[in-house]
Amino acid sequence: MKFEEIKEIVKRSMSEKRFNHSCGVARRAVELAKIYGLDEEKARLVGIAHDIAKEIPKDEALKYAKDNGIVFDEIEEKEPGLWHSKIGADIAIKKFGFSKEMAQAIIFHTTGNVNMTAFDKIIYIADKTEENRTNEELIEAREISNKDLDEGVLCVSKRAIKYSLGKNSLIHPDTINLINQIIEKKNNQLK
Repeated sequence: MKFEEIKEIVKRSMSEKRFNHSCGVARRAVELAKIYGLDEEKARLVGIAHDIAKEIPKDEALKYAKDNGIVFDEIEEKEPGLWHSKIGADIAIKKFGFSKEMAQAIIFHTTGNVNMTAFDKIIYIADKTEENRTNEELIEAREISNKDLDEGVLCVSKRAIKYSLGKNSLIHPDTINLINQIIEKKNNQLK
């Protein structure tokens, strides 16, 4: 499916604020793809579609997950705000014809994961550093991620943990493991 078709479907499935965020993620994902020599069109498609399931009501989301064999881990079960990544990836494959690679980027865009590819990382970073997000720390994260992908992931992951703690939300172990992986890699390079 072409970008404009997906964009129209996305626009009809969410609030104006969420749609503006998705457009910002698409633009930011293209910027990062350009910097890191990745597929810009794939980045744009995943960017626009990454939150396709974000505003599905909880009861509908649970039904969709059950009907489509989507299993949530222990933390995801307790944090409905995380459900949209797996549901969105499933929708993107079935409705938009996304590849598994593209769907994986949607799955990892909320918590991160130690098995992230460079493409997954640009979507993860784009989600948290798109132009509509104006927090000073995120502006700094934009600059960092333009120079070093792993440092960008580390920066936005730390910010995501602070944000979750401020809301008394559970922290997904995937985020902690990702941070540890990057710090360990960085420390090993310094030896």
